[in-house]
Amino acid sequence: MTAHAMQHNRVAPALPPMRLATGTRLSAQDIYPRLFDAILEQRIVPASRFTEDSLAQSFGASRSVIRRVLARLAEQQVIILRPNLRAQVAQPDARQVQHILEARRLMEVTVVKLACAKATPAQVRLLRELIAQQRACSEQGQRGAAIRLWGDFHLQLATIAGNRPLAQFLNSLVPLTSLILAQHGLGANGNLIGPEHEEIVQALERCDVNRSATLMIRHLEHIGLQLSLCTAQ
Repeated sequence: MTAHAMQHNRVAPALPPMRLATGTRLSAQDIYPRLFDAILEQRIVPASRFTEDSLAQSFGASRSVIRRVLARLAEQQVIILRPNLRAQVAQPDARQVQHILEARRLMEVTVVKLACAKATPAQVRLLRELIAQQRACSEQGQRGAAIRLWGDFHLQLATIAGNRPLAQFLNSLVPLTSLILAQHGLGANGNLIGPEHEEIVQALERCDVNRSATLMIRHLEHIGLQLSLCTAQ
């Protein structure tokens, strides 16, 4: 049984404690990665029941701050918000996964080509920092953070590309892809950590448009293959 299938039989867990320290007031920017990581680590799953009140209590934050975090996650399709119902973690089916990956392949080839023409040395360093942070999180067993940083690498490429509509479009797909990877048990034991991101950065440094596009296609096809293998089990 896959990790994705096991969620259907899982009893809704209690919301994990996330408050850092007594008296600490966290902003929406502080809470977002912590809540997203909890979702990616499946400490919060589709069966979990959570509300603005329960999250506000867990984080020691106001409901208005929590509302902004939930709105951001809903915009990224990671959670589902419905009037008069509790928020729920999304659970894309196989067809949705296929469509998401198809859309990303089409968009990210353009993104990486644009980034090749515009990347500055400082932006290249930032990409390498994200790779290093992801590797460190993976080695430390911080699976949720590692998967989130994998997605941040792609979002940073979109920022470098300098095309706002493309960046906004990917912002609605990349976090959802991270959720899908987590729900299928990928990202454990560093199996998202490989040479592909570093090779893309090297191609950017050389302004090698064709090579960067080829590497991006290969990278996303590799992710698609891993997901296909998971769903076939």
